[in-house]
Amino acid sequence: MRLPRWLIVCALIASGLAGLVGYMFWLAQSMPVVRTADVILPFPPGTPQTPLRVALITDTHLSGPDNSPERLARIFDRVNALRPDLILLGGDYVSRNKPFSKIYSNSEMIAPLARLKAPLGVVAVLGNHEISHFDGSSAPKILTSFQEAGIRLLTNEAVRRGPLVIGGIPDFYKNGADVPATIAAMRRLGGAPIFLSHNVDAVTQLGGWRGLVVAGHSHCGQIALPFYGPVFVPQKLPFTCGRYDIDGKTIIVSGGVGTSSLPLRLAAPPDIWMITIRPAN
Repeated sequence: MRLPRWLIVCALIASGLAGLVGYMFWLAQSMPVVRTADVILPFPPGTPQTPLRVALITDTHLSGPDNSPERLARIFDRVNALRPDLILLGGDYVSRNKPFSKIYSNSEMIAPLARLKAPLGVVAVLGNHEISHFDGSSAPKILTSFQEAGIRLLTNEAVRRGPLVIGGIPDFYKNGADVPATIAAMRRLGGAPIFLSHNVDAVTQLGGWRGLVVAGHSHCGQIALPFYGPVFVPQKLPFTCGRYDIDGKTIIVSGGVGTSSLPLRLAAPPDIWMITIRPAN
């Protein structure tokens, strides 16, 4: 008995779609691509004028099914093996809105970050997912988790690390982000300026400030279609993914390590960045 042609066509389409979804799930849980950049910044006088390597990691979103503590351990070991001088974390460590995800506590989602090691330390900001899940009971626990992991969490403030000064804000569209106060804190400390924000839209308030801006949140669109590009990018500025040099600023937007909403990626692999900071003089 021969099957109807329409049934064969439907079966082929269904097989193709299943294969595509399987590939998208595989890509989501693959090891991140290591992207590199060279950036020139003015090192303060009297400091060693030697290049520094800065690792940027964003959007770990520990929740599964595409991510797990074991996968993060492999990723962080790879980052450590690259021997960065400083590690920057761009927010969104927690996640609870993916289908088939495993539920971890806030502290469990942050604890794996303690594996990261660098001579100048690890500096972080919060993303929209952390702030969305903050309440009277969970907020102190999350802050304590960062302290226990040995990570310096920045909230509208700055910290000096060697010749570098890093300013950091919480998610730009959630309560409390104060870009002018953060820039003022950076100027008081001095140093080669790096502005750390979960959402790149904070650039709209930087004005004539010059330096390096690093961010995440976009996931490089997470799902991008041929000849169309990303289906959706959760930001307003067109700095979707990669490096942009504009108005005296170098802007680097990472696609992140984990996923949001769906455990799938297409034409937007996970990534981390290794940025070499070279002295201007």
